Amino acid sequence: MTDARNGRWAREILAQQQPDGLWPGGFHGLALPGKEPLTTEQALRRLHALGFTRDDAPIRRCVETLVSCLRGERKVDAYWERGIDWAMFEPLMLAAWIRRFDPGQPDALAFARRWAKVTESGFASGAYDEAAWSAAYEAEFHRADRHPRPLGFAALYHAMLLPGLLSPDAERAMVRHVLATGVYYVHERPLMPPPAAFASRETARWLSALSLLTSYPAAREQLGFAAAWLRLNARPDGTWDLGPGAADRTLFPRSDSWRSEAIRRKDCTDCINAFLLYVEDPA
Repeated sequence: MTDARNGRWAREILAQQQPDGLWPGGFHGLALPGKEPLTTEQALRRLHALGFTRDDAPIRRCVETLVSCLRGERKVDAYWERGIDWAMFEPLMLAAWIRRFDPGQPDALAFARRWAKVTESGFASGAYDEAAWSAAYEAEFHRADRHPRPLGFAALYHAMLLPGLLSPDAERAMVRHVLATGVYYVHERPLMPPPAAFASRETARWLSALSLLTSYPAAREQLGFAAAWLRLNARPDGTWDLGPGAADRTLFPRSDSWRSEAIRRKDCTDCINAFLLYVEDPA
């Protein structure tokens, strides 16, 4: 896969990182990057796509601050969203991003295990049961259902939070639910069937959403449809090209420029091959 950690896109993002490891646009926010200062979530999502890991100093610095926020030692920012149990949603987001880069971090792992209990109850029937989820949520976190929008299953954050913590049955049920409903902030429509047009930004968003599921062994058996569709849309030479419109500055581009069609194809092919390796490699 293309190593873009020293490329143009990474340099632009890291130039905005603050001394505390966060970004100036606040913590929460996953709209496609524009003229506004980057949020920490936008930056982390993009850096993950560019191949950054916990071994990279900017990620370590950010994760250390997020852990401090999760522990209640400092506030991540002053933002507070009404109409949702924000006092629980904020630590859910913090823990999810911490585990995205450092799955074994003790504070995030302990918090994730509590959410795993809720998730096991919410998907015990083989499908998402909102009433069972809410009852388990209230019992585990001692939160009365007194909010206009109770904190239900949030596909993006729970998918990042729970790898390695669910039973195979709960994993399978959760994956079925995500495929049927999509991932808010990433691909806000069902992931099955695949997009209508292959060479499109929608396919890039679809791949971003599917990549969240590759941390779950039980997902492999359900993603054959995606692998088959990608194989069907390969070029005669075995490469893929999502077209220039897929450059959303989130998943793509990874190389410094897509002015060269060959470079664009390489970025797309590397990304798709990584997904296919997960789905098709029995190991």
